[in-house]
Amino acid sequence: MTGKDITEDHWDAFFTFYIDTGNRKWGSPYLTRTFFSLIGERMPEDILLVMAKRDGHYIAGAFNLIGSDALYGRNWGAIEHHPFLHFECCYYQAIDFAIKCGLARVEAGAQGEHKLARGYLPVHTYSAHWIANASFRRAVEDYLEGERRYVEEGIEVLGEHSPFRHSAQDSSETE
Repeated sequence: MTGKDITEDHWDAFFTFYIDTGNRKWGSPYLTRTFFSLIGERMPEDILLVMAKRDGHYIAGAFNLIGSDALYGRNWGAIEHHPFLHFECCYYQAIDFAIKCGLARVEAGAQGEHKLARGYLPVHTYSAHWIANASFRRAVEDYLEGERRYVEEGIEVLGEHSPFRHSAQDSSETE
């Protein structure tokens, strides 16, 4: 669903999924129920909400933001576990939507080597933060220096296991 098709009832259900999954997996959901109403009101055409039903009741959902050339997967939640439901809502439906809308790519969010098998290759992401305390800022800078090397190595290793061909030579080897 996008735009005005998303109702407050949808946001109520999605918020329940978001809170439940956040409490079980990440420990501290940070978005409020009001946030979802406001973003739905102020940016309705920039949202894709994928919802799954079982026996007529919503049981899971994925919240995505629609950019000019990409779909950005942001949050997922479920109140029931069903094998592969996460991939259906978060990946396959997102890919289908992006293709139908002519979007160049789907950004599925951070983390998850499991995404490689589904055609999502690792990419660098960036963020900018200002840390006022100079001592703490230096500590964070030191940590990030090492983390950058670790991430770069991870991207390289995962890239070697891409499900896509790497060159014309790879193509001839499979024929």
